[in-house]
Amino acid sequence: MLVPTRLPSGAPSEADLVAAARAGDTSAVGLLFARHRPALLAVATSLLGHGPDAEDAVQDAGLTALLRIGTLRDPGAVGPWLKEIVRNACRARLRAPAPLVLDDRVAADLPSSEPDPADLLDALAGRDWLWAALGELPPDQRVAFVLRYLGGLPAYRDIATTLGVPVGTVRSRLAAARARMAGALLATAETAHDDVAALTRARRREAVAALADADRGDARSMLAGRCSPAVESTWASGRTTTGPGHLRQIMAQDVDDGVRHRIADVVAGHDLELWEMELINPPEDPGHCPPGALWVLRLEGGEVRRTHLFHRPRRASAGPAAA
Repeated sequence: MLVPTRLPSGAPSEADLVAAARAGDTSAVGLLFARHRPALLAVATSLLGHGPDAEDAVQDAGLTALLRIGTLRDPGAVGPWLKEIVRNACRARLRAPAPLVLDDRVAADLPSSEPDPADLLDALAGRDWLWAALGELPPDQRVAFVLRYLGGLPAYRDIATTLGVPVGTVRSRLAAARARMAGALLATAETAHDDVAALTRARRREAVAALADADRGDARSMLAGRCSPAVESTWASGRTTTGPGHLRQIMAQDVDDGVRHRIADVVAGHDLELWEMELINPPEDPGHCPPGALWVLRLEGGEVRRTHLFHRPRRASAGPAAA
């Protein structure tokens, strides 16, 4: 959580803190967040009620503010800007489709749908910085955090299903991860970071090649040399298997059934990969598989030691209308 133990006497003005934060002094974000936290918690409580959801939304907002302070153009709007980040975090939890009406000054400080090159460079640097900080988390907290924030699984129940653990375990891991991440982000902000983009490109090439091998009927080549002989896999059904043979057998069965696989996205760190896959069903059996899957690969010493599979649910509107 971005809350220092106490604010120093003679604390700088908010305009000074915003200027310092935009210049790269990330500790200034913590001071700004601490000053506004009571009001931010009040906003979250008004939308989500008293309880852990409101606290979680405020913690989510703290991380967002830390990563996106460079988008704040008007120092005088920092309070409304932080409140809007909290509202967005709450809205994501409520899945409310209707946008909130904002005044012009606050709306001007929200991220544009057309990022300029500077925004793209900031996003790339932030991603490297984020992964450096993620390296400070214990593995179980790291995978939960990555699934929640980078893997497109905002619902605790979906993370729990993917990892094969209770929802309460997911909640506690995420709470601990968020608390650690604030300090880790601050601690690693000024250090040199690995080029995560280059690693991701390499891992994506490997993923595309692996699925191409499987779709050609050569499932034995899939992840050859990468899997531990004792790799443990948790499947969407909740079943757990041991050994790479089960991975290849299931992929081969998909191919025999006419299903093809396409990589949509890859998220990669040194000990964790997420493969976002499209599952393309045969025309004669369009409902054979869900439309997509998220495959989580957890590595130790360069070997894939654990995998988890989550099936993306079908949308209610998907498929042809009934005659």
